[in-house]
Amino acid sequence: MDISITKKQKKFINSEAFETLFGGAAGGGKSYGQLVDALLYALKYPKSKQIIFRSTFADLEKSLIRVSLDFYPLSIASYNNSKHTWKFDNGSIIDFGYIQYEKDVYQYQSAEYDVIRFDELTHFTEFMYTYMISRCRGANPYPKGMKSSTNPGGVGHVWVKERFIDIGEPNVIHNCKLETGEEVTRIFIPSLVTDNKFMLEYDPDYIKRLDALPEKERKALKYGDWDIYDGMFFPEFKRRIHVIEPFEIPDNWNRYIAMDYGLDMFAVLFVAIDTKGKAYVYNEIHKSNLIVSEARQVLKSYMRKARYKYIYAPPDLWNRNRDTGKSTAELFYEGGIDLAKASNNRIAGWLNVKEWLKVRKLRSEQTGEIYEDSDLKIFNNCINLIKYLPQLQHDEKEPNDVATEPHEPTHITDALRYFCVSRVAPTKEIKNVEKTFDLDFEKPIRKDWGEEIVII
Repeated sequence: MDISITKKQKKFINSEAFETLFGGAAGGGKSYGQLVDALLYALKYPKSKQIIFRSTFADLEKSLIRVSLDFYPLSIASYNNSKHTWKFDNGSIIDFGYIQYEKDVYQYQSAEYDVIRFDELTHFTEFMYTYMISRCRGANPYPKGMKSSTNPGGVGHVWVKERFIDIGEPNVIHNCKLETGEEVTRIFIPSLVTDNKFMLEYDPDYIKRLDALPEKERKALKYGDWDIYDGMFFPEFKRRIHVIEPFEIPDNWNRYIAMDYGLDMFAVLFVAIDTKGKAYVYNEIHKSNLIVSEARQVLKSYMRKARYKYIYAPPDLWNRNRDTGKSTAELFYEGGIDLAKASNNRIAGWLNVKEWLKVRKLRSEQTGEIYEDSDLKIFNNCINLIKYLPQLQHDEKEPNDVATEPHEPTHITDALRYFCVSRVAPTKEIKNVEKTFDLDFEKPIRKDWGEEIVII
């Protein structure tokens, strides 16, 4: 059986890293490389198990499955259309699977695969990928691995870039750590259309069609440029500017809470405002399967003794339940939490988030140097907000709105929207302060001219 492959496809097939990412540009032979690699592995290792993922079966049918039916030899393997599985004479199998929503991963919770493959990895969330790592196992000595291919852009652009591109030089195996602390190896193997001699030979005008694309799409698809954010709703978000180390919030700063409640997720953000009106998201709650009474208690445990000017919540929490006649807002109120109704104008809300995130160039009053800053900062312990904010995509039908699928990133970011769309005032700055001490020299006091003496 003769198989023609490119040098980059050969490098992908021969990769010894546990996690391999292949591609980066359109026409680089990524999907074909996956199918060739899967076939060779199945033939080399009898009774081996592999699975290839796309986000939907419709995507699989139009691409990988269709190509495999033309390519895989029926003399040594057969395809089961109902099970979406290739079975080889030596007992090896190649499954085709889908993960459209994060909950879809649980249909594979008892599965075992020697190699797990993701085609178009940036179409998946990080949770989908990391969960399936736990399914990469087997009671045999065969090499195990996660082998993926993709173009830049999509809901997973940011996390894929951080996991594979930002770790160092391409075509080099890097030692990295999994979320569990376990050490693994990773490699990114870039491939451009110019690396695919078969594409250039059979479709020489393909590059001209790529050149005709708008600049952003051309950079992504022709050059595999990972510094573009295709479809990203908040390109304003920059980790180096918006994410900071936590510090102790001064007691006199105004504090707010913004929340989004549902049984699928209770998402809460705690925000403090300084004297200049800058907002600091300093804590979060991100828990699922909490009934109202449980969510209420969790929130109160986080609030402790701090004072909050408002607790913003979406208007639908004021809708009355048919059975009890009470609204969710009433149930929170009965537990001592008084909610304030936030605007649910999505487009206006997201525009306000953009304004809060907007990066501005400022001049230091002390040094005169130009630096970048924003009106919103996020403590690095708010891991879910930091994770999901850059994953938000434009809605295809309403570009000024955020896409509601995948649904997982929308809860904590909706909470941020409820805060940003609400009018919040900067903490009042007390001026002309004279610090003195009372006669016992133990209690410092602060004298504010025209106001009463305040003990601090």
